[in-house]
Amino acid sequence: MDHLHFMAAATAHNASSGWQVLIMYILLITGMCFLLVFPQRKRQKEQQKMLEGLKAGDKVVTSSGIIGTISNVKGSRFILKISDETKIEIFRSFIQAKLDKSDKSE
Repeated sequence: MDHLHFMAAATAHNASSGWQVLIMYILLITGMCFLLVFPQRKRQKEQQKMLEGLKAGDKVVTSSGIIGTISNVKGSRFILKISDETKIEIFRSFIQAKLDKSDKSE
């Protein structure tokens, strides 16, 4: 009889242990979302907002490190003036950041 009592207690312990593991996994996944996914999504929204607000005359940096001034906007592309005689055409998605007018990077 004592043996059956021990088996029942062990089974009850295993069932509650399973729920604890499941709750731990849920908490771990939730924590990962708050630490990794949500901040990344926020940065993407800020980047998209910055790209939508660009206009001619803004000084920008491309993802390859080229610094220039937007001289013309053509839909999803920009004409970027990088020196007095040099202009290049790039896609909007290659703009990394907008530089403030106070930045003296030249």
